[in-house]
Amino acid sequence: MTTGLRYGWTTGACATAATTAAYTALLTGSFPDPVEILLPRGQRPAFALAVEELVEGPPGEAWARAGVVKDAGDDPDVTHGALITATVRHGAPGTGVTFRAGPGVGTVTKPGLPLDVGEPAINPVPRQMMRDHLARVAGDGPGPVVYGPGPVVHGDGSVVDGRGPLVDGDGPVVHGRGPIVGGHGPDVIVEISVENGEELARRTWNPRLGILGGLSILGTTGIVVPYSCSAWIDSIRRGIDVARAAGHRHVAACTGSTSERVAAELYGLPEDALLDMGDFAGAVLKYLRRHPVPRLTVAGGIGKLSKLADGHLDLHSGRSQVSTEALATMARDAGGDEALAGRVLHANTALQALTICQEAGLPLGDLVAGAARAKSLDVLRGAPVAVDVIVIDRAGTIVGRAG
Repeated sequence: MTTGLRYGWTTGACATAATTAAYTALLTGSFPDPVEILLPRGQRPAFALAVEELVEGPPGEAWARAGVVKDAGDDPDVTHGALITATVRHGAPGTGVTFRAGPGVGTVTKPGLPLDVGEPAINPVPRQMMRDHLARVAGDGPGPVVYGPGPVVHGDGSVVDGRGPLVDGDGPVVHGRGPIVGGHGPDVIVEISVENGEELARRTWNPRLGILGGLSILGTTGIVVPYSCSAWIDSIRRGIDVARAAGHRHVAACTGSTSERVAAELYGLPEDALLDMGDFAGAVLKYLRRHPVPRLTVAGGIGKLSKLADGHLDLHSGRSQVSTEALATMARDAGGDEALAGRVLHANTALQALTICQEAGLPLGDLVAGAARAKSLDVLRGAPVAVDVIVIDRAGTIVGRAG
């Protein structure tokens, strides 16, 4: 899997490294720097510590704190460069590992997420990684944590794997048998913090998902694949989960802020029924196929939705292109002559093609909406989801509808 781009580490991997270092210092008085951890697919990256603090004393007073600066590699990750710290204290006997949200880490306030309301937004896999490493440091487990075979990790963060991408349209691909070390781990309190996390979280889905006060600690593999957009896709899925848990029977998947505003005003939808689909139509449709909501509105600009109409599920300009040939065929089907179809064929943009057809009285926007709806239903494969599509122009005017 060689793309020429540098891989990075998830917030979950960084939190695990910081937790491992802090607990080691709490028990031994010395911080391992760098600290090595084991990821779920078998990689063993080492992390340099940016923070080392230790207060010694009796169990109720002693604590240790370690911090790692997140390196997202060449991925445009909002958390790249963030300082992630773990503060570890001894807990009451028999309590196991207790997680707390420190400054910059959010708290769950809505049902539908893989964590209970009131819990710190530290996702299940990072929690298990931290438990496993705490148990290993404490000597409670049968030797090192073993997750199964995985790719080779080089010092620059690149991965040689050969098994295909970490994510696809239906979810992350996770290999290995799972951790050997089980149980609740030692009796410790782990508080995870992210510097400026509350401010960074405003640039994520967290407020809409009901995760308040900061970021989430995420990751299923520990690795950030450059431009895989796995975090965005995961946020789409969690958005659907939250909408279902809230009992919403109608959600709108929108390509941008303008189409989102139009859909919200048109249908009176609350914020947690609005999905920031962006370019990932396939992610929305495939997840709804398995986790249906009775009604879906797909809303977007003529350019992106003409790609969906042409069968593309990734609407990014670098991965799919507007087919003016397909738009010209639609113009002919709507009664346009060859001269008009030729003008559409040679249009520079989908919006220009729309303008040409509007001037001729041809409903190209409706045809694009209809074809996009047909493709959406095809991907849903009979799931109990009614679909309608609205196409807008740059001003937010509806120029096409279907369903």
